[in-house]
Amino acid sequence: MFEKVLVANRGEIAVRVMRACADLGVETVAVYSEADKHAGHVRYADEAYRVGPARAAESYLDGEAIVAAAKESGADAIHPGYGFLAENADFAARVEDTDGVTWVGPSSESMRRLGEKTGAREVMDDADVPIVPGTTEPVTDPDEVRAFGDRHGYPIAIKAEGGGGGRGMKVVEAASEIEAQLDAARREGEAYFGNDAVYLERYLADPKHIEVQVLADEHGTVRHLGERDCSLQRRHQKIIEEGPSPTLEGDLREEIHAAARRGVAAADYVNAGTVEFLVADGEFYFLEVNTRIQVEHTVTEEITGIDIVKWQLRVAAGEEIDFAQDDVDVEGHAIEFRINAENAADDFAPATGGTLETYDPPGGPGVRVDDALRQGDDLVTDYDSMVAKLIVSGSDRAECIARARRALAEYEIEGIVTVVPFHRLMLDDERFVAGEHTTTYLDERFDETRLLEAQERWGSEASAPVDDAETNEREFTVEVNGKRFEVSLESHDAPALRDVDLDGIGDDDGAEPPAHVADDEGETVVEGGGETVAAEMQGTILSVDVEPGDVVEPGDVLVVLEAMKMENDVVASHGGTVSQVPVAEGESVDMGDTLVVID
Repeated sequence: MFEKVLVANRGEIAVRVMRACADLGVETVAVYSEADKHAGHVRYADEAYRVGPARAAESYLDGEAIVAAAKESGADAIHPGYGFLAENADFAARVEDTDGVTWVGPSSESMRRLGEKTGAREVMDDADVPIVPGTTEPVTDPDEVRAFGDRHGYPIAIKAEGGGGGRGMKVVEAASEIEAQLDAARREGEAYFGNDAVYLERYLADPKHIEVQVLADEHGTVRHLGERDCSLQRRHQKIIEEGPSPTLEGDLREEIHAAARRGVAAADYVNAGTVEFLVADGEFYFLEVNTRIQVEHTVTEEITGIDIVKWQLRVAAGEEIDFAQDDVDVEGHAIEFRINAENAADDFAPATGGTLETYDPPGGPGVRVDDALRQGDDLVTDYDSMVAKLIVSGSDRAECIARARRALAEYEIEGIVTVVPFHRLMLDDERFVAGEHTTTYLDERFDETRLLEAQERWGSEASAPVDDAETNEREFTVEVNGKRFEVSLESHDAPALRDVDLDGIGDDDGAEPPAHVADDEGETVVEGGGETVAAEMQGTILSVDVEPGDVVEPGDVLVVLEAMKMENDVVASHGGTVSQVPVAEGESVDMGDTLVVID
């Protein structure tokens, strides 16, 4: 077993991996960005190293910096968690090529084979796993999409090669949408995954989403750990997951399990992974392979008693899986609720900040909470909106739902808006309780007026910013050669401690800085005279659709902003002439930054 594992991630999944390491007697190393210097995963780890500024591309996605931190700390393995670099084959290869450091995951070769969706379809087709009709080569020309539509009909799914979780996927309902959706899918694929290649599939309009957890070792052993039902989704983003599926029965369940094992074995896959399927009209079709630990792996752990993360580490260390397939017993039922900092009543808008004034998670029989935040923590919104995961289990689905009602009622969170009211509402939703929901239920059939009632009944309000000047004790972070140390200072009969401007370019005189300041390369200065369109949240500019001199009408798209894993069109609220555009494609912006000025 390893002596020290660096976890190349943040938040609750980083803490989850570290807990598995602690169970195995393994020391842990955290990496963190400037925005996360006080984060829960940093506090939990045995040691921590800063790898860059808040922007993910310069920190959690900087493979060179993360490997350097592993070497500096003496870590002999790197676990990627999920998201960020977890499915990046180039990063896996970098770790594999680093002497003395082991990659905890499938090989870079397997990740390339199964991570690229067209390649995975070919592997599964060769292994006699049913696949949705589609292309096996990347598509670049709108005429290819038209030809596919003529042959298979509409709607069509355009999917990014490296995509997942709905990101990089666009649905074409009619031929008139082809050009716009093809461009959007390619742009999103490039922004999220550094790969603008896309492929086509026949879009199944109303399926169930079923995934099979697999575990394989380098000795040729492949096991499945049952299935999960992830059909409750909004815009292809999972919200509630459960296992086993309330609708799969008998032969169909066994066929899906066998297909997952068969496909994984054919790919020579090693470590944990998930094979995802769509089920419609009694038939199932391969969707994709997630070559990493899943957000919802906790569901499988609760119904099988198997610690998947510990087995990831054991398999990476060369151990052989020591249980037979017949030894895998699925007992009871489990449901996972993603506790996101979002307002479901406001189109699931993510919180833009706040402090956990009250954070009191539930407990009792059948209740598990995976989190990294604690009461008093500030919400970091630079990456995603997840606060925690609530996993509830019971002897059957009915008991599980009853316990979930109790657990969600006990969950006290004040200071930020969360989706807890939405979850409580769903536990009284007839279609969900009956297990009859599909992937399109929330988007197409759900009465969203119920969300406002739930938010008013069970919701919490966002908190005001904390004024550091009111406190007498402050915690500071000191870094020596990149390694993090904490220092607490307390003032006695002296002026309150304040932040010190170390770089000489701050605004300590109290003056409000301009949104954009001209630099040596002549960046446009935003001045008065026009109406500004500002960013409503932190994010990355995917495209700029206007330039100075353009005349725009209300509703015209000005900028496309990626924030909280969603692509957002920033539109003009009134007509006029664009006078200034102080942002560019690929630039990171903060909430309140000026995007466009319209005269």
